[in-house]
Amino acid sequence: MSTGAQIGSTCGFSTRLSLRWVPEVPEETTDTIVLSVGKWFVDLRMDKKSGDIDWAMAGTRIEENPNQIPLKVLFTRELDSLNEIGIVDVGNFSPLPDGTDLESGEMPRADLPGAPMTAFEEVWRELPFREGPEGAEKGISWILESDDAPLAPGEQEAQMTVTKVFLGRIWGTYLAFQQTQTHSNQKDEHGVWSVKRSGAEVSARREEWSSGWVEKYLVGPDAGAVPSMKSGFDNEGKGAWRVPGEKVMIQGRSYIVRAFEEIE
Repeated sequence: MSTGAQIGSTCGFSTRLSLRWVPEVPEETTDTIVLSVGKWFVDLRMDKKSGDIDWAMAGTRIEENPNQIPLKVLFTRELDSLNEIGIVDVGNFSPLPDGTDLESGEMPRADLPGAPMTAFEEVWRELPFREGPEGAEKGISWILESDDAPLAPGEQEAQMTVTKVFLGRIWGTYLAFQQTQTHSNQKDEHGVWSVKRSGAEVSARREEWSSGWVEKYLVGPDAGAVPSMKSGFDNEGKGAWRVPGEKVMIQGRSYIVRAFEEIE
């Protein structure tokens, strides 16, 4: 099957081949896939030994200098299993001779006390799109975010709990995350009020199409409540589904369409 670029898709479907914390040697302890549709992404990294989530996150992916090398990409996280919600990561991507991409930058190293900022190098490979229910060489791709009423910043203490959900699909691959988040108005040392967000454990679902949707991973305390493609989504890919910013209903809950693409 062709990669996204070969079929005219602007979506990205990739896996990580290795992670190197500089100056250590590279290794890969996870089964990782990232779905990127438009300016949004969902990213699930499963620990191969434990079968637990190594890292799950979702948010925006903004290319700051398109058509330049290295390509500078800003990642924001609206959902994050490491509780780094609202953090902005910067990754610099350079093509390697074998067709893979080298990402370099700095990010918190969660496996060390205090999660210090550490230089890293990751090698990524684009994957062919998996055939989905639409058939060979065609399919739909989208990312949805739960429609949660935001806590408006204000000069008073306030707090609310949100069940944040992200759903993403590229053809025959589907990822879904759910995280209970606490949003609160807080004042910093300079007396400035802002909304701070913290999150509990993430529940995740990964499904793949094989003459029907099949679970590959189902993890987390609320995994059973995470929407499944096996249940079917009403009017998927039709009407409001095709328009970023519009809202659609899934299992009685409103979602915002963040990105959509169809290859026919």
